[in-house]
Amino acid sequence: MKIAIGTDHAGYRYKEILKRELTARGHEVVDYGTDGEAPVDYPRFIRPVALAVASGACARGIVLGGSGNGEAIVANRVPGIRCAVAWSIESARVSRSHNDSNVLSLGQRFVPEAQLAAILDAWLETPFEGGRHQRRIEMIDAPV
Repeated sequence: MKIAIGTDHAGYRYKEILKRELTARGHEVVDYGTDGEAPVDYPRFIRPVALAVASGACARGIVLGGSGNGEAIVANRVPGIRCAVAWSIESARVSRSHNDSNVLSLGQRFVPEAQLAAILDAWLETPFEGGRHQRRIEMIDAPV
């Protein structure tokens, strides 16, 4: 799978870990930055990830920051993106099974490093259940 990834300075260390994890699992990673821990404005690095997923250039995306909240807000402004903040294995699993999330947002300050790989695996491997959840996705995506 081709996966876009982007972060601000506060998620940089986890981005580098996730790139290695994704590559080891056979995925192609497209890195939209940032390239260090110097302070940056996160929308510059998050929006390109969301646009890559929305356009179909990448199948999924991962965005990171200190909490993951601002990053999810930026990503969710792009039509067609369903970005979920995950803080546990179960929250990542439900974001896929119920919400068909196509972008995962993680907060380096709130997700223990020891759980990072398991959260990634849960998000990558959990299928969307469809059914009643599909109806809700259609409602989310409907024009306002």
